[in-house]
Amino acid sequence: MAAMERAAQASAFSAMATGQDRLLHRFPLPQSSVNLFRGPRIGRRRAISCSAPANASSVTVEMEQKKHALLRAVQDTGRGLAATVDQRSAIEEALVCVEEFGAGSAVDLSKLDGTWRLVYTSASDVLILFEAAQRLPFLEVGQIYQKFECKDRSDGGVVRNVVRWSISNLLEEQEGATLVVSANFSLVSKRNIYLQFEEASIENIQISEELQAIVAPAILPRTFLTLQILQFIKTFKAQVPLRSSGSRSPAGLYYLSYLDRDMLLGRAVGGGGVFIFTRAQALT
Repeated sequence: MAAMERAAQASAFSAMATGQDRLLHRFPLPQSSVNLFRGPRIGRRRAISCSAPANASSVTVEMEQKKHALLRAVQDTGRGLAATVDQRSAIEEALVCVEEFGAGSAVDLSKLDGTWRLVYTSASDVLILFEAAQRLPFLEVGQIYQKFECKDRSDGGVVRNVVRWSISNLLEEQEGATLVVSANFSLVSKRNIYLQFEEASIENIQISEELQAIVAPAILPRTFLTLQILQFIKTFKAQVPLRSSGSRSPAGLYYLSYLDRDMLLGRAVGGGGVFIFTRAQALT
């Protein structure tokens, strides 16, 4: 009798399931309702995975791989000027993958302190310098740095944007003169800093051998006057104050999206572009 009852129950359940399938076929439910019968969905595989493994050593290896992939992506882009649409898209994806490793943590100002060399940007106010050098054959734009001075600070410090540039036949190649834009910065959140620009200056002028020959020809004795002229040129410094009103502008906000011992990633808030820096030797 027990066996007959169990067989009858199984037959009834089978009939109910068959009837349910027929109802679903004739009167399909919304996708959200069907999912209740099917159980939780498994997420689709993404084209590029940025998730890091749980093991600490594996995280370090994965992080270094993502950083190298980012640096490979920015190669042959002329620091951003020659980047194609496809390259910019690939760089953005690689950038986000690196940024995920620093998400949520606060900026360590002791790590930020030092000199960083620009290797890529999409910021129009920097790319315009590269465009000018490309259009004007006499103008050369060398290395661009950000120098942070905040080693023993917890609330901010000073940052100097340093641009090395030159004029053909008048100044030494690549580093004939230096443009420095100085700003005070304050830490306004875990990773956001606010820049208050103070001053722009042109300094460290190194004239070319051709110009030196004109000012003080080698075949003639260098007089006190010619030596004074050469010394004046080398020590010349033009300064322009940039102080603005006390109110904060969105243009001064800068998001430090990733920072470690040898890489710094930043985003100018408000669509001002991205910046990729690598650690450089201290500037003299």
